[in-house]
Amino acid sequence: MALKDTFYISHGSPTLSIDESIQARKFLQSWKKDVFPQRPSSILVISGHWETAVPTVNVVDSINDTIYDFYGFPKQMYQLKYPAPGAPQLARRVKELLKKSGFSHVDEDTKRGLDHGAWVPLFLMYPEADIPVCQISIQSQQDGTYHYNLGKALAPLKDEGVLIMGSGSAVHNLRALEPHSTVAPWALEFDNWLKDALLEGRYEVVNHYEQKAPHAKKAHPWPDHFYPLHVAIGAAGEDAKAKLIHSSIELGSLSYASYQFTSAAS
Repeated sequence: MALKDTFYISHGSPTLSIDESIQARKFLQSWKKDVFPQRPSSILVISGHWETAVPTVNVVDSINDTIYDFYGFPKQMYQLKYPAPGAPQLARRVKELLKKSGFSHVDEDTKRGLDHGAWVPLFLMYPEADIPVCQISIQSQQDGTYHYNLGKALAPLKDEGVLIMGSGSAVHNLRALEPHSTVAPWALEFDNWLKDALLEGRYEVVNHYEQKAPHAKKAHPWPDHFYPLHVAIGAAGEDAKAKLIHSSIELGSLSYASYQFTSAAS
């Protein structure tokens, strides 16, 4: 079954896994009912929490380990498990497509499981953990256009029933978080700029957000949580239509804005 959509999910804080007060939690729990009722054959996650020098896929033949790559959070979060099967065939297909598109160096990691950028949203979206999952890394030393082109190389996976999901945060500056604060004007301005650019299909502008967006460096001091968006856009296609499927801001500036990209060619 071919799919025509790709997604960018803002996963925000790891507490999304347990905190019922976070608005985005209910959005993700309603995923199969209200957002995407189709069942994918497998899931490819591009997470802001896996950075490598070259594109790397995790090749897991059995069950993905649950990685607790966060510190100082409630004990119960370290007891959660997301035992999704690995997707070794998908991982090798990803390598094949990237090399075919000119990404000459593509590595694989046979030990890495799922970081919280992958398993926390999937824990809410697909709680049964019965769909094979593969992750691919980002390269923070590269730029938005590089990740857009990486996504373009992966586009054929949609025809194979693979759900391509970027996972990051639309605004992500951990040093600027303010509990019990109103929304910071700079964060709202960047969030709204991004929404307008995406809904108007100005993807080239988003690829060059550092020069085009207001407060770009404050919204993303490091690009790790933004580049998964570029992959999702590239995989959808330049004529894809964007839809805002969730919008909320927690802790003053942490945006959970999430987007669906539907290919016009499908």
